[in-house]
Amino acid sequence: MKTVFTAAVLAVTALSLAGCGGKGDDKLGSQVEAAADNRADALEAAADNLEDQADAVRDNGDAQSDAIDDADVNAAAMSNEQKAALTNGSETLR
Repeated sequence: MKTVFTAAVLAVTALSLAGCGGKGDDKLGSQVEAAADNRADALEAAADNLEDQADAVRDNGDAQSDAIDDADVNAAAMSNEQKAALTNGSETLR
């Protein structure tokens, strides 16, 4: 979806620049377009990185849940602080 949107924006930009003529603005327009494209690529890379991090957090939570279940933890015997530490990810089941 992002690729289609980016392609559409680039096509519209290219068409608007094609109508310009003879004032030396073609090179500047191309530089502006390239810089914007580079910024967009950086944003997409950052979004991909965040998505990978989110997947890792989910996987870690799933693994912790399985470890707690497998260990047959007596949650009633745990303090609220211990439960909170497991829930917020600051502690892991040992």
